[in-house]
Amino acid sequence: MDIIFQYLINGLMLGIIYAMVAVGFTLFFGTLNVIQFSHGDVLTLGAFSGLASIYFVHSNSVWMTIFLILMFSIVITSIVGMFIARYLILPMRNAPSINILLSTLMFGTVIRESLRLFYPDGANPKRFPNLLPTGQLSLGSFSISVDNIYILFFGLFVIISLAVLINKTKLGLAIRAISQDSETAKLMGIPFNRYVLITFIIGSSLAAIAGVMDALYYNEINFSMGLLLGVIGFTSAIIGGLGNIYGAIIGGFLFAFLEVVGGSLIPTLFPTIPSAYKDVFAFTMVIILMSFKPTGLLPEKFNERV
Repeated sequence: MDIIFQYLINGLMLGIIYAMVAVGFTLFFGTLNVIQFSHGDVLTLGAFSGLASIYFVHSNSVWMTIFLILMFSIVITSIVGMFIARYLILPMRNAPSINILLSTLMFGTVIRESLRLFYPDGANPKRFPNLLPTGQLSLGSFSISVDNIYILFFGLFVIISLAVLINKTKLGLAIRAISQDSETAKLMGIPFNRYVLITFIIGSSLAAIAGVMDALYYNEINFSMGLLLGVIGFTSAIIGGLGNIYGAIIGGFLFAFLEVVGGSLIPTLFPTIPSAYKDVFAFTMVIILMSFKPTGLLPEKFNERV
C-alpha cells in the first residue's frame, strides 16, 4: 500500500507541473488557433530568471524570497510572451499555420541558445537552491517530503485560480468569447489584440511558475529543460483535447502517472532496461490511447474551447 501512495504522490507532483504547461498551450490554441512551440523554452527562461533573481533578492523571509523570485520570473516571461504575440503571431495570423509554428519554434531556439551562450556557464546544469522547508511528514508507515507538499498545493492553487479567472470573471468571459468566435467578439466591442496579449501574459506566467516549481522540485535546471517539458505539455494538451483547459489538466496528470508507472514496471519486467525509459513507455501509451481517442479524452459535446 505504501508504494502505491508513493506512486500517487510522485504522479501528482509531476502532473501539476505538466498540467500548467499544457494549459498554456491550450490557452494559445483556444484564442488564436495556433501552436506556440517556444512555450517550453519560455519555461526555461522563467527558471533561469528565477535563479538569476536570487542574487538580487535580499530578504530574511523565505516566503518573501520565493514570492520575489516568482514575480521576477513572471515579469520576464510575460514580456517575452507579449513580444511573441505582438511580433510573431498577430502579424502572421492569416498566414498558414505552419509559418507560425516554424517562427515560434525558431524563437524558442533563440531563447535556448541565448541562455546557453550568454548566461554565465549556461552550457552546464545549474544548481537551484532548495528554498522550501525540508523534512518528512509521516502518515503511518508512509512519509512525504514537506517541500513537495508545498509545491503540490501551490500548483493546485494556481490551477484553481486560473479556472476561476477563466470561468467567473469578465476577463475570462472576454477570452472565452474570442476563442469561440473572434469576429463576433470584435463586433461586440471586445478589443481583440489586447485580450490576445493578456492571454499570452497568462500562459507565459504559467510557464514561469512551472519552471520555478520544476527547479524547486529537482534543485537543478539546464538550458534544454524546456525541450522535453514542452513536448510533454503539448502531448498532455492533445491527450485531453486541445483547446480545453480541463482536458489539458487531465492530460498532464495522466502523462505523469504513465511516467511513474513506466518507471516502476520497466525495471521489473525488463531488468536490463533502466527506468530512464519511462518517457518512452509514456509516449507509447499515449500513441495507443490516441489511436482510440483521436480527439482527446473529453467527449466532443463537452469540448468547449478555453
